[in-house]
Amino acid sequence: MSVVRARNLVKRFGDQCAVDGIDFDVERGETFAMLGPNGAGKSSTMKMISTVSPFTSGELQVLGRDPATDGRQIRARLGVVPQEDILDMALTVRENITVYGRYFDLSRAEARRRADELLQFVQLADRADDQVRPLSGGMKRRLSIARSMVNNPELILLDEPTTGLDPQARHLLWERLYQLKRQGVTLLLTTHYMDEAEQLADRLVIMDRGRIVAEGTPRSLIETHCSRDVVELRFGDRGRVPSPDGGDDLEDDAAHVEASATRLDLRSERLPDRLLVYADDGDKAVTALAGHGVAAVSTLIRRATLEDVFLTLTGRTLVE
Repeated sequence: MSVVRARNLVKRFGDQCAVDGIDFDVERGETFAMLGPNGAGKSSTMKMISTVSPFTSGELQVLGRDPATDGRQIRARLGVVPQEDILDMALTVRENITVYGRYFDLSRAEARRRADELLQFVQLADRADDQVRPLSGGMKRRLSIARSMVNNPELILLDEPTTGLDPQARHLLWERLYQLKRQGVTLLLTTHYMDEAEQLADRLVIMDRGRIVAEGTPRSLIETHCSRDVVELRFGDRGRVPSPDGGDDLEDDAAHVEASATRLDLRSERLPDRLLVYADDGDKAVTALAGHGVAAVSTLIRRATLEDVFLTLTGRTLVE
């Protein structure tokens, strides 16, 4: 049985449709990611799964139960790490876990034992008796994750768990999450970091305007929606080059590359500061473009990433 099962799931706020008939399954023991620009419906979906926001229509099962009728039983088996830390600044690091454990009817002794185990797991044992306020952002995120685990949850929901963290803190958090997965915990996360999704997710969905526009493993999505390589070409202020058809008209460098890429059956994309050419073999593409008179100031050949897929499917326009 899927840990989370959604069919034609809809969430409306008045006339606004935040989630527009999505279908997906989260399997036991996997890490499942939800990607999408702001306003895509990710957080609304997470709130429905955590049973704090009722769905408007469709079908949703979490841990084999219906959130509409079994919210209390579902929440007892969930761990939730919200986008913003909601730690109690008046308590110590250990007390933030032990007090939270009491909400799950743990005895004081059991809550303290669990707190010490979890602080060891997230590498905060040496700060157990410290106040929360002076902790770094990375430490607070690790404490939030430790607190979410006090009830031994079967499913942990993480809403943008590493936003605002420095690279060292992000990688440490990734390591902790990977260890949780090895212990059999199912993880469902939202993130704006494509490298994070590639590192952590077994499968993922990309959402846009309330709908799922793609689903699969990170590698399968790259293979389906993008070429193997991406060539990034940058041009200086050399002005304009002769038109490739031999006429008297002149065109700028980027337009010349676009025309050359089209004749070579390569997809190109013009950005304000560079031009991208998508190819299965970047080296061969650069050689072929040079044969058409393309001369860039700088050329970078790299492997396609999940970010290329994301921008291809959701566009580059900023959504407010």
